Amino acid sequence: MNLTTEKKQEIFEKYGTAKSKNDTGSAESQIALFTHRINHITEHLKQNKKDFSAETSLIKLVGKRRALLDYLMKNDIFRYRAIIKELDIRK
Repeated sequence: MNLTTEKKQEIFEKYGTAKSKNDTGSAESQIALFTHRINHITEHLKQNKKDFSAETSLIKLVGKRRALLDYLMKNDIFRYRAIIKELDIRK
């Protein structure tokens, strides 16, 4: 996987809340990390169509991201709309 510690740190700094650069627990930073991993696995599956374990992990990641997006939509619609727009993902 092409996700290094530096890349993770960059994602957390960019999408984390304004409280801290090391905010790995905010919903926005987790959604951004899941989106990066989903995009990577999707590209992998375009080349390797019969990789069923990668397909299973993709389905699990999409479910986790969906749950976080639902949580964010329920609790703070403005943060939800901002992360959807910034990551360019739609429902």
